[in-house]
Amino acid sequence: MKERGKGTEPSVEERYTQWKSLVPVLYDWLANHNLVWPSLSCRWGPQLEQATYKNRQRLYLSEQTDGSVPNTLVIANCEVVKPRVAAAEHISQFNEEARSPFVKKYKTIIHPGEVNRIRELPQNSKIVATHTDSPDVFIWDVEAQPNRHAVLGATISRPDLLLTGHQDNAEFALAMCPTEPFVLSGGKDKSVVLWSIHDHISTLASDSAATKSPGSGSSNTKHAKVGGSNYIPADSPSLGPRGVYQAHEDTVEDVQFCPSSSQEFCSVGDDSCLILWDARSGSAPVVKVEKAHDADLHCVDWNPHDVNLILTGSADNTIHMFDRRNLTSGGIGSPVHKFEGHNAAVLCVQWSPDKSSVFGSSAEDGILNIWDHEKIGKKQESVGSKLPNAPAGLFFRHAGHRDKVVDFHWNASDPWTIVSVSDDCESTGGGGTLQIWRMIDLIYRPEEEVLAELDKFKSHILTCAS
Repeated sequence: MKERGKGTEPSVEERYTQWKSLVPVLYDWLANHNLVWPSLSCRWGPQLEQATYKNRQRLYLSEQTDGSVPNTLVIANCEVVKPRVAAAEHISQFNEEARSPFVKKYKTIIHPGEVNRIRELPQNSKIVATHTDSPDVFIWDVEAQPNRHAVLGATISRPDLLLTGHQDNAEFALAMCPTEPFVLSGGKDKSVVLWSIHDHISTLASDSAATKSPGSGSSNTKHAKVGGSNYIPADSPSLGPRGVYQAHEDTVEDVQFCPSSSQEFCSVGDDSCLILWDARSGSAPVVKVEKAHDADLHCVDWNPHDVNLILTGSADNTIHMFDRRNLTSGGIGSPVHKFEGHNAAVLCVQWSPDKSSVFGSSAEDGILNIWDHEKIGKKQESVGSKLPNAPAGLFFRHAGHRDKVVDFHWNASDPWTIVSVSDDCESTGGGGTLQIWRMIDLIYRPEEEVLAELDKFKSHILTCAS
């Protein structure tokens, strides 16, 4: 997994130049933020404030450094401009080497090792979990943690809770449950591990002023060496698992809860398997799809609007959509549809919170594609006119990154707004690019609605002219 993204397209600069010229036409809003260090994960946090023209919201990022300064978990404040507010010429005039004025660092947590993945707790979005190259999951109360200055030799911040149970490093697979404060993880030990942090949430969330903040003891924290290189605080409280689930034959790369159940979840791995689990029926798989793809599986997501639909993304460059009602245990998986629109390994898939049939996929080819599976087989000529020779279901292609797009996240508070991040080390020799963007609504709104608005606009022009 650390070797993801070895090659990029030779015409990447030409593609980027063409994309940049189309920004005023394709986007309602775009903010480009240059990162000194690459970030492997980006997540929206809680919305803080609503104003007339923009909303303020937390953003969680990471800084993966070369060791000259510590690795960090960054809490930023982001100004999200509302739809139809930004001027077209303004969003196209950005400098690739500059920081965006819309993104401001609010707090820095010195992380024990690089941050491979960040997930926020739906029941309390100031509680986040992180993965690094170690067996443990770190739980942080980002509001209670003190702001740190990331200089060489600085003591690492102390996690508010350690989730233990893996027997080997768990680097990427991490999920939070939408219905209960449960955490799910997968790792190199081929295991899926489940925790309930219910007993700890009230302590983390309402740390009284009379009590010392869990994060404030960082200066005199003792450390234990874990995983060969990372120093993990030994005196953080720890929590053992509720269940350990073993049926994968290689590293578990991603996990996801069923949106309507804390007991049902799924996992994918380097063994090409998709496995569905139910904690109520023991530790054996409910369904194991032996050959979900022709290569390693990197990512999985479960549709929050239709719990029968599951997406998987793979090193074979494709996304598969499965209907769990059609899965047979032990058999070769037969997806409802295969989406083929990337030229390299797919790293991240995520369903849209705004429309049940829409999802995004990002890959090592530097592209973030937006798909609508309801468009497959319907009005192909209309889709084709927007994207010539487009694969079935593809209706928007975000080409603003010049290297592998390692993560993205739909904004549940601001519809159709996405944050995406690329690791630019191979194309530019270092750093990364964070982009916050929203396509123009003419692209995703129903065609009849757009045509009706155009007719209204035409009649308004004629009235003014007469």
